[in-house]
Amino acid sequence: MLDVGAFIKKHITKRNDSLFFNDIQNNKEKLQKQIEGKSVLVIGGAGTIGSAFIKEILYFKPSSLVVVDINENGLTELTRELRNMPTLEIPSDYLTYPMSYSDEVFVKMFKKRNGFDIVANFSAHKHVRSEKDLFSVEALIRNNVLNAKMLLDLLKNYPPKHFFCVSTDKAANPVNIMGASKKIMEELIMTYSNFFPVTTARFANVAFSNGSLPAGFLDRLSKRQPLSAPSDVVRYFVSPEESGQICLLACILGDSGDIYFPKLRKEQMVKFSYIAQQLLKELGYDIEECNSEEEALAKVQENLKEQGRYPVFFSPSDTSGEKPYEEFYTEEEKVWFHDYESLGVVKEKKGRGFGELEELFLNLNLLFDEENTEKIDVVNSIKLFLGNFEHIETGKSLDSKM
Repeated sequence: MLDVGAFIKKHITKRNDSLFFNDIQNNKEKLQKQIEGKSVLVIGGAGTIGSAFIKEILYFKPSSLVVVDINENGLTELTRELRNMPTLEIPSDYLTYPMSYSDEVFVKMFKKRNGFDIVANFSAHKHVRSEKDLFSVEALIRNNVLNAKMLLDLLKNYPPKHFFCVSTDKAANPVNIMGASKKIMEELIMTYSNFFPVTTARFANVAFSNGSLPAGFLDRLSKRQPLSAPSDVVRYFVSPEESGQICLLACILGDSGDIYFPKLRKEQMVKFSYIAQQLLKELGYDIEECNSEEEALAKVQENLKEQGRYPVFFSPSDTSGEKPYEEFYTEEEKVWFHDYESLGVVKEKKGRGFGELEELFLNLNLLFDEENTEKIDVVNSIKLFLGNFEHIETGKSLDSKM
């Protein structure tokens, strides 16, 4: 059986200790003071990053923890995992709710508890593949932006001591609608920074996170299916543990309006095709490179796996919204590098104002209600707001590829 954590350290992050270990240790007292005895709400807590955040924050002994997620099975598995971690102290007031944070029942629960000291929102469409057509785009924007505004309006009446909403590196100079939606989300939360402290984080791909391509490699192997990956896409990676730590540091230690990101060097980027190759080698297979999806499928049917060889198909990326490189900040942003060993911070980020955001949301809702609206109309509306949104459209989505 593959030790995924060990594989990540050896082949992907190539570091034995967490990138953020020293920053956690250096700020333990501050973290303890801000978390111990406090009430915590985690939205989207059954996902990879949300659950990693929960594991990190529990070390500092909050008095209560409520976890909300639409994935009922994920919440069940989260609880089982937490209960099997003897180093964690789970508060007696621990509840999981399988619901959406946009549901009326969520608002009832929130008000009944008179809000929370710490609120962290990890609910998001995070995949570039979520951009397909008008309907997938509407679902993405509603979850990442419009529903987030509903939550922020609720928090105005029950202001937390800390509010965190996860962003993405793809929000810096976005080329896809997912990244653009997160950029809008950043602008949105900044407009609420006068009401309660708000922070966010842009960070790299989380290795073997739920739904990620590397996690998909494991599923393909278990189902005796060939591996497929882009041959030219390189990405920064952090481990699941590190993803929770950067969110914890940003949520608890950040000044209102701060955007945290990891200090990573370009030479630390990794290709997905490289991960596939190293995974197969780690499992003892030789690699059979194929020239098409059809050939790779045929090779599997020839039982190459049983002969110690495994078929793969690597091809250049040609789908909409794929950025060939990653960046965590833009030239226009003011960035501080000296506060942490492993983190940079975008500082003094100002919101665009409620008026501009309300106009954008009105336009988007009108477009979604219009029968003749096309995807390009939504793209153009976002371009008018963001200015630097250079959408990459190829007419092809990841759903068309193996």
